[in-house]
Amino acid sequence: MKDNDEFLKKMENLKVPEINPGMHPKMVKMAIMNTERSAALGVWLIVVPCYFLLCVLMYYYFHLKAGWFGSMFALIVGLGETKGIDFIAPVIFFILPVICIIINSLAITHVSFQKADPERSRVRELSITIRIKPLNIVLILISIAILFAFLSFALTESISIKN
Repeated sequence: MKDNDEFLKKMENLKVPEINPGMHPKMVKMAIMNTERSAALGVWLIVVPCYFLLCVLMYYYFHLKAGWFGSMFALIVGLGETKGIDFIAPVIFFILPVICIIINSLAITHVSFQKADPERSRVRELSITIRIKPLNIVLILISIAILFAFLSFALTESISIKN
């Protein structure tokens, strides 16, 4: 009983902090997407194009034409030449990295829109915050590199066909 009475006395004597809601605007920064989930999905979205690019690299630069890398290169070339599934190569090399860039950018970007001054109702403030999450940023950079490689290949291929 003695402990209960002491506890009740301490609780009654506590000072409650005063908060003025007008002084502190309500601001909840929520991410549009979860950073861990988007990073995991981003890894899977860039593994496929990176794998195919690795096979092309091994085929051309290290001349591994027989075996696994040669057959994967033949598969990539066959995808572009077969009617009906010729859209798969652009999906792998362009759309998957773009999706990876979008979901990882949304995961690290926080947006808030609020009144800047409670006394002036017309004044509004847009705040865009980017959190530094290394894995998400690395995935964005790798996806940009894949896009650059694919677009540069497509440009050089179209130029060489015209000449």
